[in-house]
Amino acid sequence: MADDIYRELQERLDTYSVGFPKTESGIEIKILKSLLSERDVEMFLALSPEMETAESVASRLDRPEQEVAEQLEDMAERGLLFRIKKDGPAKFGAIPFVHGIFEFQVNTMDRELAEMTGKYFEEAFDSAMQESAEYFLRTVPVNESVELSQNVASYEDAVRFLKEKDKIVVTACICRKRAGMAEGDCGKPMENCFMFGSMGQYYLDRNMGREVSLEEATDILKRSQEAGLVLQPATSQNPGGMCNCCGDCCGVLRALRKHPRPATMVFSNHTAQVNQDECTGCEDCLERCQMDAIVVKDGETAEINPDRCIGCGLCVTTCPTEAIELLPKSESEWRTPPSNTMEQMMRMAQKRGII
Repeated sequence: MADDIYRELQERLDTYSVGFPKTESGIEIKILKSLLSERDVEMFLALSPEMETAESVASRLDRPEQEVAEQLEDMAERGLLFRIKKDGPAKFGAIPFVHGIFEFQVNTMDRELAEMTGKYFEEAFDSAMQESAEYFLRTVPVNESVELSQNVASYEDAVRFLKEKDKIVVTACICRKRAGMAEGDCGKPMENCFMFGSMGQYYLDRNMGREVSLEEATDILKRSQEAGLVLQPATSQNPGGMCNCCGDCCGVLRALRKHPRPATMVFSNHTAQVNQDECTGCEDCLERCQMDAIVVKDGETAEINPDRCIGCGLCVTTCPTEAIELLPKSESEWRTPPSNTMEQMMRMAQKRGII
């Protein structure tokens, strides 16, 4: 019975966001058992991503409202459900494994969970992430790498993202925290993932993050880019979150790095190009590139593989001779992100063949 209900939960989670595929080893079931009791699973399976009150859930399940409310609150406090507290009674909804249950363990992540999730990523989740990366997170160029004449739209401007938000919440990177516990610290800044809106409030309610001013948020953004982190907001024009990621730890970038053509898997409107006359072959750009898209042969200049370049612009900002520039893709290749999170999730589900 226990294995059956956890398998049902795995199959349900596999329909959300980037999915939660089955493995031969069954490590995904071990992860779920470490986080949810059978009682938790029964409640999760009774919910959907549509937010509803405890009263509504209790009525539907024919259970006492107080009992249901206490269980929903407990699960939300453990990062197993999403909760919104705004304009009336709290509302609850089922969440994906990513972004959701995994990220919401940022305060409780331990070595055992870090190692289990690391194994799971290697066995199955990396391939799921490759498949869905296009509509999960997108690459935003470093501001200083893009000329104003290129007419980059507002949704490509990270600082403008921040300026448009009423509340900015910063939290530790769950991927970097997991990797640090299981594989060793990469040395990159930890506190640099931003959350906005109801997601940001949920992080505040659970003490998973802290509210910061626009000035501090901009400073975090600048230091993250100086450290060679790739800026990745959610793939919508009004994202609910924005991460600063490294190729060593980030689940998305690690998965993409394994793909032979990362550029074809991501939502990016730019690509880097080297001016061979200006390049000295100094190799400063090599470490900055998270996709191994740049090659410098002995005594020669840098070459960029367009199939691997995801257009982040990190190589541009550290080139001592300004030999690298970030160029917009052709008009036929230029794409507009989904208008909102709902459209983003719909496109992701369509690409995965769920709807």
